[in-house]
Amino acid sequence: MIYRAAIFDLDGVIADTARLHLQAWRQLAEALQRPWADDTEEKLKGLERMASLEVILGGESGNFSEETKLALASRKNSRYQELIRSLSPEDLLPGAGKLLAWLYERKIPIALASASKNAPAVLQALGISDFFSYIADPEQSAPKPSPEIFLAAAQGLQVEAEFCIAFEDAAAGVTAIKAAQGMTAVGVGSESTLGSADYIVGSLEMFDPKDFFLSAIRAAVVS
Repeated sequence: MIYRAAIFDLDGVIADTARLHLQAWRQLAEALQRPWADDTEEKLKGLERMASLEVILGGESGNFSEETKLALASRKNSRYQELIRSLSPEDLLPGAGKLLAWLYERKIPIALASASKNAPAVLQALGISDFFSYIADPEQSAPKPSPEIFLAAAQGLQVEAEFCIAFEDAAAGVTAIKAAQGMTAVGVGSESTLGSADYIVGSLEMFDPKDFFLSAIRAAVVS
């Protein structure tokens, strides 16, 4: 297979911004006196904001009006935006900066497919905005495990899905990639949770792009 483009999730793949989301959600849960179970962190992976709020509210969700839920989600997001300001390139996960630079230098288009509405600000804080040709809008796509955001990313790059390779750290994200018209999924993390991925690496540091993209580079040179 000749891969022509790369698509990345953000939280847990490029940077540990997930810890900032979790910090903000946990503070909200404490304020609402909602329990934080052992599996809450795993349940929140890959979810958009309102779906995450439902996890926090749990069985008490029906006691909150939609207006109140929107206010709570906004409250959490305001706290998260405060935490984003502490980010720097040092917060990139192992191998992320090197891989993005390798792809960018070889003119392999890169897109972001993240549920985070704050993704542009995060990329800016991390110093990697210039690497990305396209950022898929989570507000225009159904949440993962729907493949919509990955298909939107491929369309934004003008590359057919089957020629894209996408990176995810959450089971819902891997499911979304696998449903995206032949797109290839690289799970970043544990095989126990990402077993359905086509390839699994512990971190991006362990992913060798030469094994996947050199054919595309040679084809571009020949043409």
